[in-house]
Amino acid sequence: MIRALMLALLLSGAAQAQEAPEGTAEAGGALLRGLDKVAGTASDIQLAVGQTAEFGHITVTLRECRYPADDPSSNAYAYLIIADKGAAEPAFSGWMIADSPALSALDHQRYDVWVIRCKID
Repeated sequence: MIRALMLALLLSGAAQAQEAPEGTAEAGGALLRGLDKVAGTASDIQLAVGQTAEFGHITVTLRECRYPADDPSSNAYAYLIIADKGAAEPAFSGWMIADSPALSALDHQRYDVWVIRCKID
């Protein structure tokens, strides 16, 4: 009984994690920053919605970028899909939040990617 309840809570939380934050507006793209932890180099990655970029041995796809409608410079929420080249499953798929990068982060042995801001037209 407890296992069934825990499974239901986990599944409902996963469904909510895929929804866009309320009170936000859509942007046409995003500015991300990538870190190669082995080489010690950081690079900015500019993506339009629907675009994919290569960063080292990973690919980063931006599905959506949203920002607070009443204060565009305060935060950014980006839905990203990050995968190792040639991998069947992505290493990360979900919303990343600029203000709280550790809340939903890429867990990769070599690379780190986080959201800087949405690109507002």
